[in-house]
Amino acid sequence: MKRILWFRRDLRVRDNKLLSYTGEVLPIFIFDKHILDKLEKDDKRVTLIYDYVFELKKELQALGLDLKIFYDFPEDVFEKLLKEYDFDEVVASGDYDSYAKQRDLTISHKIHFRYLNETYLFKSKEILKKDGTPYLLFTPFYKVAMERLKSKDLTEVKIGSMQLLSYNYEDTPSLSDMGFVKQNITLPKARQKLEDFKKKLADYKTQRDFPSLNGTSELSVSIRFGVLGIREIVRELFAIQGSYDFIRELIFREFYAYLLFHFPSLETQNFKYTFQGIKDSQKFEKFVNAKTGVPFIDAGVRELLTKGKMHNRVRMVVASFFTKDLLLPWQMGEAFFAKYLLDYDKASNVLSWQWSAGTGVDPQPYFRVFNPYLQSKKFDKDVIYIKKYLPELQEIPSKYLHDEHYLLSNDIPNYPKPMVVHKEAAKRAIELFKH
Repeated sequence: MKRILWFRRDLRVRDNKLLSYTGEVLPIFIFDKHILDKLEKDDKRVTLIYDYVFELKKELQALGLDLKIFYDFPEDVFEKLLKEYDFDEVVASGDYDSYAKQRDLTISHKIHFRYLNETYLFKSKEILKKDGTPYLLFTPFYKVAMERLKSKDLTEVKIGSMQLLSYNYEDTPSLSDMGFVKQNITLPKARQKLEDFKKKLADYKTQRDFPSLNGTSELSVSIRFGVLGIREIVRELFAIQGSYDFIRELIFREFYAYLLFHFPSLETQNFKYTFQGIKDSQKFEKFVNAKTGVPFIDAGVRELLTKGKMHNRVRMVVASFFTKDLLLPWQMGEAFFAKYLLDYDKASNVLSWQWSAGTGVDPQPYFRVFNPYLQSKKFDKDVIYIKKYLPELQEIPSKYLHDEHYLLSNDIPNYPKPMVVHKEAAKRAIELFKH
């Protein structure tokens, strides 16, 4: 049997069902022109993925296999492959966003498509209510998921006895061949980060919300690209004291992917409320350039622009400010995050933005609005995080950077006054959503 092994969000050799087969195989990776041709030429993620792909290629070569790398449209790649060989099937992990589903449907019309569930712990229809409908509330979903997880087979998948199908290899495309400029990025050492996280799991619950502390797992990029398998992470953490708070976050990731599968319109449309936000290019430009005048918000945006990441607590406050204080459509914020986040995941990003806007499936209604000053005072009291990303505020005493009245009343060199008065902006947002 001849199989194409299509690596996508599972860029690893260890514990990967994609490598559990026997017989002749051709492992491939496609730099998809449908996606890449829309990106900026200095997009950090392309360098990141490129380096990950070549790490995978080396690991496969050590097994006597290899990785054929394409820069093309997926449908054209399969046309070429199927002309050369009579492949029996393509094997790949499924994905749930609209483009991925349409792409895979197109390929399935050319060759038998075997889907693997490697990206998530649970299949999209594995957890349903008794009446066969999907859960809309996280808590009951979580309870069922945890019960299933306790009996789920998380055993490490062994590598099968495979032979590399002889293929006339073309030159592997370079970043410049694809029109991209190599960025200065160091690949996260996934296994080391997991080992480091195990040592600090006991403090995860108390430290994860403080952006100046090293309290999070720092595994999001590795999980996003499948450099570490989700089974492996849960298998190693499940028995450790204090791990359930982190595993709960992994179940949230499952829940968001599950919702996007069952309700694909969530990708672009409100689940509830008719208010769509108000487009305002001037407000948007100030926000994306970290010039809102609200230190906690601007620090988060500056972190995103410079590092390709944003602390999760800060993400929630930033998204609330964007959709409630500035009244901008959540879709614009989602697209902004999509452009810069190294760990960008369509389902998690979309559903998190809908949560912050109050327009998604979450039962908490429109009047949930974060106060960015109270949030920074609580989670960055000594403004270590704020001053790290906004050095222009280095000389301002810490207490004033949580004080809206001070910021509105005083001129700070090289830093703008707040765009809005939070209490007034929040009141207006609630009125608009209410109607």
